[in-house]
Amino acid sequence: MYKKRKLGRGVAMVGAGMSSFDMFSDKDSKDLFAEAFVELNTSVDKGLDPADIDALYLGNFTNDFFVRQSHWGAILSDSLGLVPKPATRTEGACASSALAFREGVFAIASGFYDVVLVGGVEDMSKRSTEEVAEGLALAASPYERKAGLTFPGVFAAIATAYFEKYGASREHLMNVTIKSHANAPLNPKAQFNLAIRDMMDAKVKRAKSQGRAVPDWIDEKDFLRDARANPPIAWPMHLFDCCPISDGAACILLVAEEIANRFTDDPLHVVGLGQGSGRALHSADDLTYFEATRHAAKEAYDMSGLTPEDVQFAEVHDCFSIAEILHIEDLGFFKPGEGHKAVEEGLTRLDGPMPVNTSGGLKCKGHPVGATGAAQLIEVWEQLRDKAGRRGVPKSDLRIGAAHNLGGTGGTCTFTILERR
Repeated sequence: MYKKRKLGRGVAMVGAGMSSFDMFSDKDSKDLFAEAFVELNTSVDKGLDPADIDALYLGNFTNDFFVRQSHWGAILSDSLGLVPKPATRTEGACASSALAFREGVFAIASGFYDVVLVGGVEDMSKRSTEEVAEGLALAASPYERKAGLTFPGVFAAIATAYFEKYGASREHLMNVTIKSHANAPLNPKAQFNLAIRDMMDAKVKRAKSQGRAVPDWIDEKDFLRDARANPPIAWPMHLFDCCPISDGAACILLVAEEIANRFTDDPLHVVGLGQGSGRALHSADDLTYFEATRHAAKEAYDMSGLTPEDVQFAEVHDCFSIAEILHIEDLGFFKPGEGHKAVEEGLTRLDGPMPVNTSGGLKCKGHPVGATGAAQLIEVWEQLRDKAGRRGVPKSDLRIGAAHNLGGTGGTCTFTILERR
């Protein structure tokens, strides 16, 4: 029997910080998490004494593979001077730090802790592209791995199924890419900080300066159609449909609602929390939606008493351009088969009625997998607290935002709704 879930006591978000996302040859996971933690400290309006932190929950997917080192909860607790407070690592593939956030919420809601640090980190760039693909494939099902599917291949299969069912095409994927690249230059932490038009202009300028043939692209879609500029990875996924290899860290301070005013007069409240699991692709009923996302969304909406219409903007897990289209349907923002049309019509743009991935998304902000879920929640924090600068959602009554995080090929999903009161 289905049961609506409620927290035992309220939980508030009172601080947040993240590193820049990029490929850093001179930084490791300790450096990146320390950078995020320093920013978190400055974000707490009334100050934070680290001695008040009761526990650390850290999301990390597979630094075991990427840097040949495990046990990151304890390592970072030591690095931040939190020892002997408990430190727990959570792993849910790309949803690892969203799971850390959930565990932190539950620890406070249970009454066991009052102040919890949650976050995530991943250090991916020390391996070759082929090795990173191998490491990420560890999150696929055993059958998918034996069949030779990489993540671009998985989402290529999903895209072709969506195209067949709903009449979409690569042109619709391009709309997602162009929108994400328009938001990213407004985010100082983003890995890719150029709009598609800016990239085009830079390539034209370089060709002229080098005396080479000048590309004759008419517009952004013309550029994205050019296989020389945007080569295929796994059709219909091309280079600009895929998120980059990234290093980065993000962390969040959670506290019991009744003590939130010790830290800030402007907390965010956790009002909806959901998690779901999903089947491997070969046993899924349909490749055009994620069962885990739909379950997580129902759980979060039921807990909050809100509907998709109440959510004013969202960060969703756009590891590939097609993923964003599926997620905005599964979360109820648009009807099944209507997501690609909504993006085409500009409904998900920063100035649209339902802004999606204002940060630039995983596609442009970057995707250090263990840090991604926390980073998405930090974008919601910055938007709701009016700290997003030029990428701020232009709504005078901004109050409710959400973050959706997917792990593996859909095996793990979280959906979290935050409210500013």
